[in-house]
Amino acid sequence: MPPTSNNLRLTLLGFCAAAFIALPATRGHAAGGKIAIQVVDGHTGEPIAVRMHLKNQRGLLPRVNGVPVWHDHFVLDGSHTLRLATGVYTFEMERGLEYKQRTGHFVIQDGARDTKLVQMERFVDMRGEDWWSGDLHIQRPLNDVELLMRADDLHVGSVITWKNGDNRRLRNSPLPQVHRFDGNRVRNLRAGQDQRRGGTLLYFNLPEPLDLPAATREYPPSAAFLKQTRQFPHAHVDIEKPFWWDMPVWIASGMVDSIGIAHDHLWRDGGEDDESDGKPRDRSSYPGPHGNGRWSTDIYYHLLNSGIRIPPSAGSGSGVAPNPVGYNRVYVYIDGEFSYEKWWAALRDGRVVVTNGPLLRPSVQNRPPGHVFRIPAGQTVELEIDLRLATRDKIEYLEIVRDGRVVHAVRLDKWAAAGGRLPALSFDRSGWFLVRAVTANPATFRFASSGPYYVEIGGEPRISRESARFFLDWVYERARQLDLSDPQQKADALGYLRAARNFWEQQLEKANAE
Repeated sequence: MPPTSNNLRLTLLGFCAAAFIALPATRGHAAGGKIAIQVVDGHTGEPIAVRMHLKNQRGLLPRVNGVPVWHDHFVLDGSHTLRLATGVYTFEMERGLEYKQRTGHFVIQDGARDTKLVQMERFVDMRGEDWWSGDLHIQRPLNDVELLMRADDLHVGSVITWKNGDNRRLRNSPLPQVHRFDGNRVRNLRAGQDQRRGGTLLYFNLPEPLDLPAATREYPPSAAFLKQTRQFPHAHVDIEKPFWWDMPVWIASGMVDSIGIAHDHLWRDGGEDDESDGKPRDRSSYPGPHGNGRWSTDIYYHLLNSGIRIPPSAGSGSGVAPNPVGYNRVYVYIDGEFSYEKWWAALRDGRVVVTNGPLLRPSVQNRPPGHVFRIPAGQTVELEIDLRLATRDKIEYLEIVRDGRVVHAVRLDKWAAAGGRLPALSFDRSGWFLVRAVTANPATFRFASSGPYYVEIGGEPRISRESARFFLDWVYERARQLDLSDPQQKADALGYLRAARNFWEQQLEKANAE
């Protein structure tokens, strides 16, 4: 069970700054110089892999050779020699979310030859508390994945290697489905993606790729392929983002296992500020850089309010989005020894926290998220939330979201003074709740959310009329967009939409809350 000791529950970290100058070894060399970077774990003294964001005086990543490079960063495996032009450079060095960030600058002079040692300090050990990290959406070169995962301290990494179109070449591929390395890290090299007009589904743990149509085609409908996955007991299907047009259809099928609320529209230094190929948000209600993230979470809350119990997930999209591997990640709570199979089972059970910054470890009556508190009819239950938190980013409030609304916003100093406990919640009717922390970063939606806890009184889950109607209207709107000229194909596609309409109409009829 999650720990509930009275030890210090809040770890608030700033940045460790460093500055150094690479001085010339001799005169007469060509412009530019070399600086050898060596990185060790501050506790063990052993070399470790890290990610480095390096900028020259123009604010750009200079040419870096011999290491994996993506967008504005590269990773190095314990040490690397940089050959750089003369000038001043700034850097940020990170290793996932559990180490302090190192920031600083250095100067390269002509003919410079120097070596600098950097120590990385861990400030929280999530796996030591039985929380194991994963990224469901990686699209980086296969040969780099192990190093990328080690550099960002990631334990489960799913790499998309098959997509829409011809996947026959992968059917006899020598690539292993999963590979364990570095003791307790696992890479999955056979994950798949069905990305089309109605949205994107991610497929995991299938014995072979699906024969998906081209990404430009609406037929056969993406929902048709969900049926093929149900014959495999370990298959997992993830809705990559909540606002996809076909999302209510997939949910109605009952054949999806998780939904990404920390997804590849949320970037480390900004975000993709639209819902292309999805249901657009009302920008007056969801303005600015936080709008896409808040729209995504609110759609998820509508699902929970509709009586749908589905866990949140996370994926960086690294390789198509500018994010590092593991920027958006899901931590899964495993009681006992770690294994790949147990990780996915715990994800399906909702024992999760999703984050791209703060590190939450909640416990309610010694239970992790995903737990259902079943109470006899006519009784009331009071639940106290015990929380551990570590963060590198400024957080003003911890929020308790209940049935889709923030019912408590607690300042960190008040929470710390209360010994790490949040206000108790009293239930006399069914509902759900979760804990959320949103950082003060103005450029991007940097946040953490626990998976939901459920309260079921008298064996009847809470179903909101407003939320069921929200998705019923969504299905009608999607049906009006259907673009198929062939009458038989259109009839087949409409069949899935009618089934979804019937499902959401039934949820509306069963509604017991506004």
